[in-house]
Amino acid sequence: MSERAKDIIKGILISNIFALVCVGVTYYIINVIKGIEGFLVLSEFVLLPMIVGIINSYFWRRHKISAGPSFGYGFLNLIVVVAVSFFFMGEGVICIVIVSPLIYLFIMAGILCGKFMFNSNKHTLNISILAALSSMFLVNMITAAPSNDLVADRIVINASPQTVWQHVVSFPPIEDEPKFWLFQLGLPSPLQSTAEGSYLGAERKCIFSNGIVFDEKIVEYEPNLKLTFDITKQPDDPEILGHLNLIRGQFLLQDNGDGTTTLIGNSWYDLKIKPSFYFDLWTQSIISNVHIRVMNHIKELSENT
Repeated sequence: MSERAKDIIKGILISNIFALVCVGVTYYIINVIKGIEGFLVLSEFVLLPMIVGIINSYFWRRHKISAGPSFGYGFLNLIVVVAVSFFFMGEGVICIVIVSPLIYLFIMAGILCGKFMFNSNKHTLNISILAALSSMFLVNMITAAPSNDLVADRIVINASPQTVWQHVVSFPPIEDEPKFWLFQLGLPSPLQSTAEGSYLGAERKCIFSNGIVFDEKIVEYEPNLKLTFDITKQPDDPEILGHLNLIRGQFLLQDNGDGTTTLIGNSWYDLKIKPSFYFDLWTQSIISNVHIRVMNHIKELSENT
């Protein structure tokens, strides 16, 4: 094996060992000391991949690797990260699909930053950059906190609120194949809702594919107007991102005065994964597609009643 190949492998292995140690420390501080279960901080998807890329560049520095091969070696590093996440950290396939572009982007940013750092003799600058990244990593761990948000969707149904209401509290199984691409890849999709009764305080279940079930409790019940339910138990399944808590769901019915009804679906969630600006795009898209699949089913049932 050539010296170049040895250094490539050494850089990938040592950088990933370093990353595993940092993830372990982060987990201990956030999950054990702070008691925030399942939380993943911005550092793990931004700062840590950058440091991994810089470590790669340190071991590759004497081989003058050009930009083209760097992208290939960075992708090889990403494959190692994905394998470790899947086999040792229990992350699901969908979760990996979502985080991979972000991790790869910042691994490459670190590699390119490292090329500049180690191709110069500015040792003070190099130390300052590493110290700044390490400090940001530590601060981010200490100040980590979940964020809450709301997803809302609406559709118009050619039926009265009284007719639509019959299919809101519970509804029979959805037989149509899901169209959303993440559902097709294996992300659980909604199939059916059941309820022990139509009244305040009734237990309700939202059943997804793959045997996934959300336990719910009706906390607001206004016939033909509003149904609100709290999620009392969420399944521990990596394909539901594992770091997302669904808190509350709601259906609102608005009489349009022309024989149609606007059905509004709201979901409140607690996102325990950063950076929010990136993962909120995925989370809101997933929740919105859950809404639309259920609401289209209610629409079909109502219009065919």
